[in-house]
Amino acid sequence: MRVRVAAAALNQTPLDWDNNLHNIRGAIRQARAQSASLLCLPELCITGYGCEDAFLSPSVQRTAWDALQEVLPDTQGMVVSLGLPLMVRKAVYNCAALVADGRILGFVAKMNLAGDGIHYEPRWFKAWPAGIKNHVVTPQGEFPVGDLIFELSGLRIGFEICEDAWVASRPGASLAGRAVDIILNPSASHFAFRKQAVRERFVLEGSRAFGVGYVYANLLGNEAGRALYDGSTIIASGGQLIANGARFRFGPGMITTATLDIQQNRMGQARLFSYRPNLQEEAEVRHAFGFPPLPPTLEEPEHEGWEHGPHQKEEEFTRAQRLALWDYMRKSRSRGFVLSLSGGADSSAIACLIHYMVISAWNELGPEQFNQILWPGCRFESPEQAMKEILTTVYQATRNSGEVTRQAAAILSEAVGGQHYEFDVDAMVEGYKGMVEGAIGRSLEWQRDDIALQNIQARVRAPGVWMLANLRGALLLSTSNRSEAAVGYATMDGDTSGGLSPIAGIDKNYLRHWLRWVEAQGPEDLGPIPAVRVVNQQQPTAELRPPESKQTDEDDLMPYDLLDAVEKAAIRDKQSPLECYQQLHLRFPHYTPRQLCTWVERFFQLFCRNQWKRERYAPSFHLDDENLDPKSWCRFPILSGSYARELKELRHQVQTDVKELW
Repeated sequence: MRVRVAAAALNQTPLDWDNNLHNIRGAIRQARAQSASLLCLPELCITGYGCEDAFLSPSVQRTAWDALQEVLPDTQGMVVSLGLPLMVRKAVYNCAALVADGRILGFVAKMNLAGDGIHYEPRWFKAWPAGIKNHVVTPQGEFPVGDLIFELSGLRIGFEICEDAWVASRPGASLAGRAVDIILNPSASHFAFRKQAVRERFVLEGSRAFGVGYVYANLLGNEAGRALYDGSTIIASGGQLIANGARFRFGPGMITTATLDIQQNRMGQARLFSYRPNLQEEAEVRHAFGFPPLPPTLEEPEHEGWEHGPHQKEEEFTRAQRLALWDYMRKSRSRGFVLSLSGGADSSAIACLIHYMVISAWNELGPEQFNQILWPGCRFESPEQAMKEILTTVYQATRNSGEVTRQAAAILSEAVGGQHYEFDVDAMVEGYKGMVEGAIGRSLEWQRDDIALQNIQARVRAPGVWMLANLRGALLLSTSNRSEAAVGYATMDGDTSGGLSPIAGIDKNYLRHWLRWVEAQGPEDLGPIPAVRVVNQQQPTAELRPPESKQTDEDDLMPYDLLDAVEKAAIRDKQSPLECYQQLHLRFPHYTPRQLCTWVERFFQLFCRNQWKRERYAPSFHLDDENLDPKSWCRFPILSGSYARELKELRHQVQTDVKELW
């Protein structure tokens, strides 16, 4: 028995019913056109995964059910899994409906909820207990729900829904004993660096250990604002990778198909001495479905070259960011981006990402679909024309700005194709300074008023770019990175101003590395941007103090590689100040104990003191488990003891270490 199966990646939007149904119908049509009989769609594809507290709205429950009824006629001649929330016995469950020939066969409920990191499923859903079956009563009748398997003309189908496959006691082991032939995994698995390799392992191992065909389908794009989805689609059989779809595509969805040899997997299980079928287990749902005969086909894995190359993280970062920016722009109905381009690393990295976004979207979608998807009335005839309209950059000078950064901003904006302006905001800085001096009756001096004099320059830059963004109907981008967010090295209502902070999830040390890669090589499909060298040649600086002070970011804070290391140890690994110091002392032996102590103490004090800033940052993209976004990942109190006892312990230990050295 051979069955043609398909996995669909869909770019859904929470509560965007018509768009979501349009994408679902498109996936069904594509799968049918590729002769697939069985289609797996992503988790909660009808509602969207990121509905949050709206999952508990009665109207959302009703509309999701109505939407399921609307799509049923499209499934004639196919078997399709569709995800939606379902209320059973006064509790809401994350369910996958299996539909065949326009008829609902039943609902499988998720058993293991994602409740760590970026996910909060237990807030809305209940976990379904293993081995339990029940029924749900609806206006269309009574349907089975729970830990179900389905038998369609002898073919047995079961489910692992996303997190179900990530846990040690995954349901697949039980499904194997129940003689399931195919496991469907509808997922909403957020993007993180190198996470795809983990998915491939559990799909392959599941298909081998359980003796099944395994079909994995993930969401695609920036669904709800913060979480990104790479659109992974994987099909395996008996421990062999059969098909692996391309990721990070710009369209509404993508189909990956393959032919599974069911009899071969069955015989593979029969050969295993360890296999013990559950002879008492019966399929809860049976349906006569005519699987069409298929000619022998040969599918090869569809890995793109960059997936396993030496620059995988750089490629993933570029592709994730450009798709995230594209989706955020069009879903927020913004007509492009406005960027305060300082000539430094952070704003320059964002400009490069937008350039890559436009070119890659144009190349993949083509002019007609590019214009249709972007916003109503688009008539761009070239990616260069689109880029000029989509990206507006502004260099804002004060008397403390340098010619190097001014030229760097102009050169880079021209290289990426943006519309560039220069504002001189020095008169406004002096105006505010004079106004305050008159009110308090004294002059402001750098030795006494350093922070206030720096911050007013950053804040004065905000109104002009906000005005430009309003005039264009565009989205103002904040340029803060994760390293700055960790220690509050940013001016609230200044450089943090914006509706989106695209690089707030990435550290400064990596951004500088990525920019060097962009200058020399760039992504496989687009190549380098050589003009970035004017940025890479500089030392990062805020340029807020007078030029003679020779201000640099690392002098203000600490070396960026060390900042990255202490941040990982303190925040990701939850180590105490003393534990961080001990780790850094081994890793950075060229620094003295006193210097390391100073930097560790500075980090913890600044991190605690600036939690209020992180609470106010514009939304950022989640990239890995080092994120500091308090709304999606890293919770920390705004008011705290600031590690006073722990830092005292650190200082005491360092004093002991220094004495021993002498």
